[in-house]
Amino acid sequence: MQVIKHPVERLHTALLSTHKDLIASFQQFSRAEKTLLEEGLKPGNSLFRPITIHSDSDWIPAHPEDPQDFQSFYSQPYRRSPNSGHRTIYIQTIGSFGEGGVLAEQFVEWLKDYCQAFYYGLEVKLLPPVTVASTACTFRINSNTHNLQLHAGDLLNFLKKRKPKDAFCIVGITMIDLYPKESWNFVFGQASLTEGMGVFSFARYDDHFYKKNYAGRLNKTTKPKQGDYSVFQNYYTPPITSTLLLRSCKTVTHEIGHIFGMKHCQWLQCVMQGSNHLEESDRRPLDLCPICLRKLQSSIGFKIADRYKALLHWIEDGNDGTGQHSSKPTQAFQESRHWIYECLKILESETL
Repeated sequence: MQVIKHPVERLHTALLSTHKDLIASFQQFSRAEKTLLEEGLKPGNSLFRPITIHSDSDWIPAHPEDPQDFQSFYSQPYRRSPNSGHRTIYIQTIGSFGEGGVLAEQFVEWLKDYCQAFYYGLEVKLLPPVTVASTACTFRINSNTHNLQLHAGDLLNFLKKRKPKDAFCIVGITMIDLYPKESWNFVFGQASLTEGMGVFSFARYDDHFYKKNYAGRLNKTTKPKQGDYSVFQNYYTPPITSTLLLRSCKTVTHEIGHIFGMKHCQWLQCVMQGSNHLEESDRRPLDLCPICLRKLQSSIGFKIADRYKALLHWIEDGNDGTGQHSSKPTQAFQESRHWIYECLKILESETL
C-alpha cells in the first residue's frame, strides 16, 4: 500500500492560492473556519487523512493527471456556478427503484434531501419518474454479465430535453446498468459538464451484482428487440439497504461536484477522489477535503458549520415530515456522523 503525502506547504498553497485576491478572499472565512481548513492539512490530524493507493488498478495510478488546486479550479473558463436564476438541482429517476413502491419512493426522497444538505444553499427537486420506454433509449444485454443495460448517451439526450429553465443542473439516476458505447463493458455514469447534466447507475452497488446467482442476470436465450421495452417490466432492482443508500449518496454528490468544475481530488481523502472499482469507491469518505470544500463554498457561499449541521440533521432525522417514522437506514453513515461532530467542535469552539 502506498500513502500519498504532500508537503504541508504544497497543501497550504493548494488551499489558499498564490494570487493576492484569492488569498484575500480566504480571509473572509471566520477564524474557526480557517482553523478547520488549515489544521486539516497538517500531518497526523484525525479529520483529513492522506490518500492510500492499494493497487495499480486504483484511480490515481491508472489515470495520471495534474491535481487541481483552488486557484486552477477558480480560474478555469468552463467552471459552473449557480446564479439567481439557476439555483436548482433536478433529479430524474429512470425506471423502477427498489423492491416495493413505498420504500423506493422514500429512497429517492432521502437521496434528494441528502443532496440538498451537501449542496447547502441550493434547492434540489425531483422530476416526475419516467419509465425506460419513455426515454426511447437504446439498450442491450451485456454479453459477459447477462444483465440489461441502457445507453448512457441516449439518456443524456433525453435529459437535455427535460432540463427546466431554472436548473443549475439535471441528473438522471437509475437502478439499471449503463454502457456508453458498444465496445465498453459498462460505465457507472456519464456527464456533460457544459450542458450541466449527467446520468448515473446504482446497479453495481448491489453486493450480489458480480455473483453468478445475481437476480438481474437474464437467461442466455433472451434476445429482446430494440424498441421492445417489455423486458424491463418487473426487471430486478437491488433491495434498498443502508450500504446502497451510502454508495448512492457518494455517487450523486461526487458527480454533481464535477458539474461544478471540480476534478478528481488527489490531495487528501475526499469524496471527489476518482475510483475505478467498488472497493476503492467504498474507501472514499462521504465528504470533501479542505481544498475541495473551499471550491464548493466559493461557488455557493454557505457557512461551513451550517452545511455540516444540515448533513448531521439528515443522518439523525427520524421523521419524514408528516410525523411518521421514516425508518431511514443510516447505519452505514455513523462513521460520517461522528466525523461531522468533530468538525463542528472546532467550528463552534468559543475560544476561536
